[in-house]
Order: sequence, then C-alpha cells, then structure tokens
Amino acid sequence: GKLRRRELVDATRGPGGGYELRRMASEITIADIVAAVDESIDATLFGGKEDCLGEAGRCMTHDLWASLNQHMVEFMNSITLQKLADDQLANGVKVENMPVVKRGIIKRPVAKPIRVKANSVFALGKDLAKT
Repeated sequence: GKLRRRELVDATRGPGGGYELRRMASEITIADIVAAVDESIDATLFGGKEDCLGEAGRCMTHDLWASLNQHMVEFMNSITLQKLADDQLANGVKVENMPVVKRGIIKRPVAKPIRVKANSVFALGKDLAKT
C-alpha cells in the first residue's frame, strides 16, 4: 500500500490482479523504495539533529556519521531497480517465466438448445428420449 501511495506501483484487484510498476524500472531508485516504506536512511542515533549529547551539543563523531548518511543516500539514489535486477541476472540468478494465471475465469461448455416439434408434454418426452 505504501508503494502504491508513493506512486511506485499500481494495484489491480480481483481475480488475476496484482501489482505492476507505475514507472519504468530504470526510473525508480532504491532510495525511492526505502523512503516509500518509511525506512530511515540514518546511521546515527540522533536522527540528523545537532544535539547528540543533549544540552552539551554535538558529539565528536557527529560530522563523521552525518557524512556517512549523505553517502548512503547518494549511493541509494545512484542504483535503479533496473540496475539491481540486471546485476542479479549477471550473477546467475534465474528468472522463471511463468504465464500470468487468470484465476476465477472458468470456461464452461455452452449448452446447445434442443429443438423438437411437439404439441404436448408427452410428445416432447418421446422426442427427447430418442436423442
């Protein structure tokens, strides 16, 4: 649902429904996906705030962790869903091509109407018994 609200996927309800990408895989970054599911890209305990030590201010390693966060965001923005999939295929991951199953759609034989010329129920029964 979160991916749909962030317009990364479209959902189709009902038999044969499911999800599909709303944009091309080459246009969706890993950072888009992480942000869509409300995951924080933050390696610090202070959430980007300047008060790591509370009233005492910033800790000694504040700039180090803030820089790491910036690099992580840049890295995730540099990788698209298409690149991630291509890398997996290059590493030998096999993709099983399965046909799309349309569940809930049953083909039933169509009953052909029986045509008889009868002028009574008894004549109809007699004609149907012959067929």
